[in-house]
Amino acid sequence: MIISSLSIMITLIISAVVMMIAFLVSKKTITDREKNTPFECGFDPKGSARLPFSLRFFLIAVIFLIFDVEITLLLPLATILKLVNVFSWLLTGIFFILILLLGLYHEWNQGALDWAD
Repeated sequence: MIISSLSIMITLIISAVVMMIAFLVSKKTITDREKNTPFECGFDPKGSARLPFSLRFFLIAVIFLIFDVEITLLLPLATILKLVNVFSWLLTGIFFILILLLGLYHEWNQGALDWAD
């Protein structure tokens, strides 16, 4: 019990020291205005380069990636049809597609797929 608490204390102390050293070393002492501005071939930017990012677009992209990965998980079902029992193959495929459809319905019901507001 004492060895366990001692090792936890040593781990916490070492990690705190490493974090403090990293914090002190990473401080910028000189902030340069030119380094903080966007670079467009040597010219001043015509508009604001720090445009706000559309959170709606990000959510649509994440949903697309999730469903895209799940579709790639469905593709091997076609190749193993001859190797497994047809009933278990069909049950697995229908169950997986049902999960996809329930997820799509949930996203649609929550309004995540409504692009224009």
